[in-house]
Amino acid sequence: MSATASAYLARPGRPAVVARTLAELTGPTAGIVELPVRLMWSSERAFDLADPDELLWMYENVLRETSRVDDLRELIHAGTLRRVWPLLNLPRGVRLAWEGRHRSLRAA
Repeated sequence: MSATASAYLARPGRPAVVARTLAELTGPTAGIVELPVRLMWSSERAFDLADPDELLWMYENVLRETSRVDDLRELIHAGTLRRVWPLLNLPRGVRLAWEGRHRSLRAA
């Protein structure tokens, strides 16, 4: 796995997955994104990135549910992540894992 799987948990039994660098996060910044079922079990899996609430909801789901760094690379955009980081409602383990690896997010 090319991510940092830390001792922090995204939820019981699932380690938080963190990208090694923010630069590798090259996901979309506009348009409609449909998450795969493994990340979002609801039938409503499409998110309009122009809608701030939908963007936050998508990022929260991806960061909480992923077990693959490729999901992070394909769905999360580094600049957008920095911008919305303080607004994200994340499990404590996910937040601590990401901020431990990417100290710049702490100041965001």
